[in-house]
Amino acid sequence: MKRTGGELIVEALKANGVERVSCVPGESYLAVLDALKDSGIETLVCRQEGGAAMMADAWGRLTGKPGICMVTRGPGATNASAGLHVAKQDSIPMILFIGQIGRDMKEREAFQEVEYRRAFTEFAKWVGEIDDARRIPEFVTRAFAVATSGRPGPVVLTLPEDMLLDEVEAPEARPYTPVEAHPGPSQIAALGAMLKTAKRPMVVLGGTRWSEASVAGIQAFAEKFKLPVGCSFRRQMLFDHLHPSYAGDIGIGINPALAKEVKEADLLILLGGRFSEMPSSSYTLMDIPYPAQTLIHVHPDPSELGRVYRADLAICAAPEEFVAALASLDAPAAPAWAERTETMHAAYLAWSTPPKASPGSVQMGEIMQWIEANTAKDTIFTNGAGNYATWLHRFHRFQAFNTQAAPTSGSMGYGLPAAVAAKQLFPQREVICFAGDGCFMMHGQEFATAIRYNLPIITLVINNGMYGTIRMHQEREYPGRVSATDLTNPDFAALAKAYGGHGETVEKTEDFAPAFLRARASGKPAIVEIKLDPEAITPTRTLSQIRDKS
Repeated sequence: MKRTGGELIVEALKANGVERVSCVPGESYLAVLDALKDSGIETLVCRQEGGAAMMADAWGRLTGKPGICMVTRGPGATNASAGLHVAKQDSIPMILFIGQIGRDMKEREAFQEVEYRRAFTEFAKWVGEIDDARRIPEFVTRAFAVATSGRPGPVVLTLPEDMLLDEVEAPEARPYTPVEAHPGPSQIAALGAMLKTAKRPMVVLGGTRWSEASVAGIQAFAEKFKLPVGCSFRRQMLFDHLHPSYAGDIGIGINPALAKEVKEADLLILLGGRFSEMPSSSYTLMDIPYPAQTLIHVHPDPSELGRVYRADLAICAAPEEFVAALASLDAPAAPAWAERTETMHAAYLAWSTPPKASPGSVQMGEIMQWIEANTAKDTIFTNGAGNYATWLHRFHRFQAFNTQAAPTSGSMGYGLPAAVAAKQLFPQREVICFAGDGCFMMHGQEFATAIRYNLPIITLVINNGMYGTIRMHQEREYPGRVSATDLTNPDFAALAKAYGGHGETVEKTEDFAPAFLRARASGKPAIVEIKLDPEAITPTRTLSQIRDKS
């Protein structure tokens, strides 16, 4: 039976288990939109392509399966590149479909023409264009395999408009075959031998391709061996922060005591992550290319092993397969490092206790304590980038898998679209977005998407009237010479109401709890604006202190 290219695209998506797509519509792929209408695949129509791509990233981040996004050519595609960059740096499986100009118009700089294989190679694992509708099953199945194998990441497929209208005979699409990498028995034995001789070992978790089972497995392994475990930048949901083995997060603003322990470890097991700039404190925690620590690096992509750090033992394996193999190791009766693990966990608990006082009438430390006491363990927290995120990363104690969606790439604007995607994926769980005033306005229009699909997220807009991170650096490098960092903002509570949601304004600490509870009870997408004193730029230092000590 002949089908159009548009129908074949949707058929291939269904064959590969796709349940939802995010999009901004465009005339260049109307044939796909028409095929989606009766397909049973849920389509979330977004307000800007960057937000749509970030929603697809969040789905990939929280499920391990490729998030699907569709946009039109030219401006639509370049807008979407913001989310594509997040997925690339964060190792998130995603497939971006781009409507393309007709095949007979190429190389003329036709309306909105871009040659994506040249433009997007840095943003994706693979960029392909489907010129023949008969090859759609081949290309789409390959896209799923590439996006999920090795180090996961985004794939871009472009769809010439006229190709989507072709009626052709094509093979029936089948699901892709996942590719897994397993550790060898000799490698696990070598790891066990290295652990036996260690005095100051440590495990650092990161990367993707984790599951609830592998997270539980690494926790059981750490408990059995009494090993200290840290989580790399914005991968904190990989370990229960209240577990006695948890040592803290290894990222921006690391606890100096934890940084010292990483540097002085005699055995470092780096599991799943690349230990790139942010978790490595600008590549200062391990020497390059030969770390002072004995290094065991476990990663599912062989191209990442030895790329920056030369490991003493390099194991090409995905977290799930590697963690399962660890169960065969026997722990020492009295590990030499057990007391050190207890000390590191106590240091984490002290470090993650919010400060009691900061400038202004809103105390974020008290607000964080209230949030900790009044939200469930499975609450999903999302955020973008900015100094405000420190309050979440440092003082929220993550206890469960799949409770964090935040960009390791440091992209502003990510939190709100990610919250929309998370709530659509897990409607029974509470979803809380942290955003700065600058961060929120990057993709704040996706609040309309939450309204349209009745997704009652709660967004905390922490408003200090400026691009706070940049101001902090500015005051340090050019004290007193403020430029380009002040912001003029709307009334965020009124904005929420204008969209049809619930809005609250918090100007004193005691206002927060009742405002949050009203937002929760409203059953609507909500914005709680928290007016924070600009001096409270970090949990421990004021703007004036940064300026005066520069």
